[in-house]
Amino acid sequence: MQIVTDSGTDLLLSPEEMAELRIHVVPLAVTLEGKMYREGVDIERGEFYRLLATAEGLPTTSQPSAGEFAEVYRRLAAEDPEILSIHISSGLSGTVNAAQAAAAMVPEAKVTVVDTKTLSAAAGWQVEAAARAAMAGWSKEEILRLLDRIREASDSLFTLKELKYLIHGGRISHMKGLIASVLNIKPVIGVEKEGGTYEQFGQARSFKGAVRKLVEIMTEQHAPGSPLRVQVMHAENPEGAAMLREEVDRQFDCEWLPTGRISLVLGAHTGPSMVGVAYGPRSAFADLP
Repeated sequence: MQIVTDSGTDLLLSPEEMAELRIHVVPLAVTLEGKMYREGVDIERGEFYRLLATAEGLPTTSQPSAGEFAEVYRRLAAEDPEILSIHISSGLSGTVNAAQAAAAMVPEAKVTVVDTKTLSAAAGWQVEAAARAAMAGWSKEEILRLLDRIREASDSLFTLKELKYLIHGGRISHMKGLIASVLNIKPVIGVEKEGGTYEQFGQARSFKGAVRKLVEIMTEQHAPGSPLRVQVMHAENPEGAAMLREEVDRQFDCEWLPTGRISLVLGAHTGPSMVGVAYGPRSAFADLP
């Protein structure tokens, strides 16, 4: 079995680890100043934010085409037709739809498309778990049950300093965004599990206050001191990420995964100030291969 994903799942694995786990990443794309870049192919994350800082316009993003996915499925099927294609939420991207259309175009491949109903690190957890389970010889049905469990156990929250990127990308209500901008409110946004869309969980007057509010929301879901699996991510804000990690670490018994940068395509919708966290009870991950 082989694993296909997209660059929005934010796997912090080396190229050697990706090859060993048979994970294949199809890049999302971002257009800035009229030029389109495929993530990890034409542009790296640090370079994107340097360009964004001097750009006159705001970026737009796009998912891979069905044809791009079909090309990958066709190539992989020649080696092993059993493919799990695991992608960021259909509530936030058309990537799942493109993958499903591609699967119908390549009958020689046995493609199962999985909607993570989330994104970034939490989606990456599902991808890596599937790959490690496949390497350990788990059946497809066992892996799909595992992904359901991880999806249900995992949550994501993030905050940011400016809302113009989210408003421009159409990922939140324009009216709510305008009100928050006028009042200089920093929202705490999460991904709800039923539709995999953004939902506002709280707000604060300052960025530091929003980080504290984010952690307060975590304590409403998990008692302080609970053993959690946790990963902090950021767009281009390492100081904010360090602040968030420190606040989380004060409240919980954390198994920390490496802090990293989110996909530049996700960052195009949040802006460089975004910091976020993926978390879930450690018990839900205890039997991962």
